[in-house]
Amino acid sequence: MAEVARRGAAVPAQDRGPAPDPAPQAPPATAGRGPQAGLDSARPNGALWVLPPVAVLALVFLYPLALVVQQSLSPENGGGAFDAYASVFASQSFREALGTTVWLAVGATAGCLVLGFVLALIIAFVPFPGARAVAKFIDVFLSFPSFLVTLALLFVYGTVGMANGAWTGLTGAAEGPFHFLTTPWGVLLAEITYFTPFVMRPLLAAFSQLETAQLEVAAGLGARPARIVRQVILPEALPALAAGGSLVLVMCLNEFGIVLFTGAKDVTTLPMLIYGKAILESDYAAACVVAVVNIAISVGLFGLYRVVSKRAGA
Repeated sequence: MAEVARRGAAVPAQDRGPAPDPAPQAPPATAGRGPQAGLDSARPNGALWVLPPVAVLALVFLYPLALVVQQSLSPENGGGAFDAYASVFASQSFREALGTTVWLAVGATAGCLVLGFVLALIIAFVPFPGARAVAKFIDVFLSFPSFLVTLALLFVYGTVGMANGAWTGLTGAAEGPFHFLTTPWGVLLAEITYFTPFVMRPLLAAFSQLETAQLEVAAGLGARPARIVRQVILPEALPALAAGGSLVLVMCLNEFGIVLFTGAKDVTTLPMLIYGKAILESDYAAACVVAVVNIAISVGLFGLYRVVSKRAGA
């Protein structure tokens, strides 16, 4: 065997046949990623994709907002930067408009929460023909502009509406008794009528996730319907109520069409005050000051709405 090994070692290299292929080497790091590596290298920087929407947002929203803030700090008649703010804050009309806006928004939100909760309970848990159609109509109602509801109320309860017309036709009186639409209560009724579906929609979604077995067990233990609603349904509905109520509060704070179309001359909210200062009085500095205050309150309430919605899982 040693002799054979020595003979093999003595054979020249050119007579031993072709040498085996060398061991394969590891491919470069970029080759291991396949064709995706080429696509990644060909893609532009991610910041370039962000620039166009940011530029559009700055042009159509941030720039006009900056102009409003600048105008509020640069009164046309000269003076200090905050003179317009001091003048507006000291005016009785601003304080009354702020108070009217707050109480209308809070009152409408409370009314929407109560009415929306009751109606959502009936639709979700009281079987009646057409319940599904009513739920679908709520989705459609959300797309209606607010002034349509106000016009409908004017046709019914306006000075020459159907209710006053029926009253004068039956009694022979010169005019009917229904004149509340031109008062703050008419504005409140119109806002509750329009914004209640915005509370019902999240409530119906929450009720659809409620286990019916809980209701059956509670009823089997002898609980009355009022107790079932209070101890079983209401705790599950609280996140949806909070989310819907915060959204309605923000929307009522900025509502303009309902107040304008009701013709309530004695009802001045912040949006109506902005309209009066800018269009009727041409006092653009004061209008911009009120607009900045309105925006600040709206952004704060919207932040609250986002926090509540996130906690509610909306």
